[in-house]
Amino acid sequence: MECIPAIDVRRGRSVRLLQGDYANETPYGDPLEQARAYEAGGASRLHVVDLDAARSGIGENDEVIAAICANLSIPIEVGGGIRSIARAATLLDFGVDRVVIGTVAVEDPPVLKALAERFPGQVAVGLDHRSISQDGVVRRELAVRGWEVGSGVDLEKFLVELESVALAAVIVTDISRDGTLAGPDLAGLEAVLSQTSHAVIASGGIGTVADLEAVQALGSPTRFIDGVIIGKALLSGAISLAEAIAACKA
Repeated sequence: MECIPAIDVRRGRSVRLLQGDYANETPYGDPLEQARAYEAGGASRLHVVDLDAARSGIGENDEVIAAICANLSIPIEVGGGIRSIARAATLLDFGVDRVVIGTVAVEDPPVLKALAERFPGQVAVGLDHRSISQDGVVRRELAVRGWEVGSGVDLEKFLVELESVALAAVIVTDISRDGTLAGPDLAGLEAVLSQTSHAVIASGGIGTVADLEAVQALGSPTRFIDGVIIGKALLSGAISLAEAIAACKA
């Protein structure tokens, strides 16, 4: 299971939001310094999110992203506001290894399919969701446009639609757990493993080494979580990068 540190960028600085709330932000300094530290610490990949672009659809932190790509040798995946082939091409030209598509995947599936065909092996889909209770039934609704808008699309149904698209991975984030250190949605991740043939990367809620071990134990020897994204736990010191890497490799 790959350990993937996360760097969220807003207004050129590294930050973390609590449950995707832009009004609940904690600053963490220079994203390039953070990226260098993660690479030096043994990270094999970084997950970078342009939080400003996630809302606006405009690449507002391109200088930061380009600098990270230019100064690191490990693969960088980038998400946030990528809603066209041209935007994806711009990021890949910077040296980004993989783009993460969220809003446009839900709102305009033909664009997602075109992206996957144009950039084989370099497109992942972000499945960011919230649990909603309606008439006693809990459904997992995908959120779009910086997690601020409910799409009306259920995670389970969307996974079926994604089966015909050639993707590098799906990244599954329970928004209610993101930035909380309260633990991942193990049952939800287990369900996703059974509902898709794509590689699955877990995100949201990791707070302890035990959480990483629990995610790694999901599935079976032939069907498992391929990677886990860790943000707040590393930045807060709840887990060291060395501990996280060791737990993911165990």
